[in-house]
Amino acid sequence: MKPAALIADMAGTTVQDDGVVLAAFGDALDVISVTGTSERIDALAYVIETMGQSKIDVFTALFGETRAIDANRAFEAAYVERIERDGVAPIPGTEALFNVLAEEGVALGLTTGFSPRTRQALLRALGWDERISVAISPNDAGRGRPYPDMVLLAAKQLGIADLSSVVVVGDTQSDIQAGIAAGAGWVVGVESGTDTAERLIAAGATHVVATIADLTLLFAS
Repeated sequence: MKPAALIADMAGTTVQDDGVVLAAFGDALDVISVTGTSERIDALAYVIETMGQSKIDVFTALFGETRAIDANRAFEAAYVERIERDGVAPIPGTEALFNVLAEEGVALGLTTGFSPRTRQALLRALGWDERISVAISPNDAGRGRPYPDMVLLAAKQLGIADLSSVVVVGDTQSDIQAGIAAGAGWVVGVESGTDTAERLIAAGATHVVATIADLTLLFAS
């Protein structure tokens, strides 16, 4: 059965990160005065471990609700400033895959741990704001990864009722866990981002590929 939809993560999966997320987290730590070396190392280790999850949830787990608000605001400002200053690019082959999906009538949605504001800035920087009609953040769905809410909402907005016809793709364990929890027919890990193939398989990935471009043959006639 050919899949009816592809629901993919953004940073690290369809979008090259090049360390921008971690750099923006570092900027946020500066703003909330996390200056101790060991505290910064521990915080960044947690950020890496939970990559793909809602950024405000990550900051809340680290610093509590009050400081998390300031940290998240600083992270968003730093991330947007960096991508607007330095530019951002898709993972090679991603746009060619998008073209194949359009030609084959396969629905496309994106999910992200970023807030809607940061997500839209990223889409604009990529020139995808006109191309991508369904892009979901944790704020939209209620809960972020590893919960299935974003995948389920994306499928609903794409008009897909049968999740077994959906391919979910991501570069982190939380992406894989969300796809499994949603009941997606294919839950594919990519090695272009944060986690290793071993971690993606341990999370339950049905397949692991080098990059999302390797999925083109799955959809092409």
